[in-house]
Amino acid sequence: RKPARLTNMRKAKIFQMVLATCFGSFLLVIYLFQSNLNEGKNLRKSGRNPLQTLYSNDQIESDAQVIHQNRRELLDSVCQVYARKRRVLTPDDLKHLIVDDRHGLLYCYVPKVACTNWKRVLMVLTGDGKYQDPLKIPANEAHIPSNLRTLSEYSTPEINHRLRNYMKFIFVREPFERLVSAYRNKFTRKYNTAFHKRYGTKIIRRHRPQPSTDALEKGDDVSFDEFVYYLVDPHTQREEPFNEHWERVHSLCHPCILHYDVVGKYETLDDDARYILQLIGADKAVKFPSSSQTARTTDDMTAQFFKKITPFYQKKLYNLYKMDFLLFNYSKPSYLTFR
Repeated sequence: RKPARLTNMRKAKIFQMVLATCFGSFLLVIYLFQSNLNEGKNLRKSGRNPLQTLYSNDQIESDAQVIHQNRRELLDSVCQVYARKRRVLTPDDLKHLIVDDRHGLLYCYVPKVACTNWKRVLMVLTGDGKYQDPLKIPANEAHIPSNLRTLSEYSTPEINHRLRNYMKFIFVREPFERLVSAYRNKFTRKYNTAFHKRYGTKIIRRHRPQPSTDALEKGDDVSFDEFVYYLVDPHTQREEPFNEHWERVHSLCHPCILHYDVVGKYETLDDDARYILQLIGADKAVKFPSSSQTARTTDDMTAQFFKKITPFYQKKLYNLYKMDFLLFNYSKPSYLTFR
């Protein structure tokens, strides 16, 4: 009798476990269904899906539409020629993709390409009325990670859903202009002591003959040519990844894997920003802030910085950033003197 009772008890326990598992699975299905429903609701709130709007055949063809189609096609053709074998993206690769669930947007931010203003605009778009005017949001607040969600924070099914259904956009800039802009901002401004300590001291120690004790301690007087030596030194990338301010766009945003729907350019920033806001139906509610032209790094200014760089190092640097030149249709700068 005793063994029979034990057997019955075991059967009862197994039945309870199966019942609990089934109930748990049922709850999970309900949760996933509810999540997808909420995502759909969020998109419906904005009134339209920008991805469908972008690719719909009933659109009246505009100049902007043609320009962005040409950029997409060029990007795809360069990727087919130069991109290595496709690899699986890790959550780390998705840290630069900001998510706007309300309007169905994914924005890959690139430092030194109006990313502060784009983050401000996205805070207005996703802020449930908390923010009205992008320019009233302090720059440092725009860079607080908790103010905007990135794709790396979602689960794998949620990531895949957004990559399939959201409009992906990116803004790029002439690679050497962006590089000089990063150098000017991080190494010639006295207030950037964190960068001076973190990178300046290292650059001076490795690439300056007989540095002074003061320079080794503060790292606040790095020259542009020393910065170039640091970038092209193979030891640099073996030691750690580039900082995001001078990392190549193709390494930050993976355009040959993610296939961006809109490629905006710094050179046509106002027009391209307006086009994106029109696609999501938000062009009346929010205006993209006009950028200040006074402190902007221009092509002429960039040429001045490259005057001191020898043809040997010009070539090494160009090869380092070559994929960005090719992918986004920037020609080799006329001020470069290597053959």
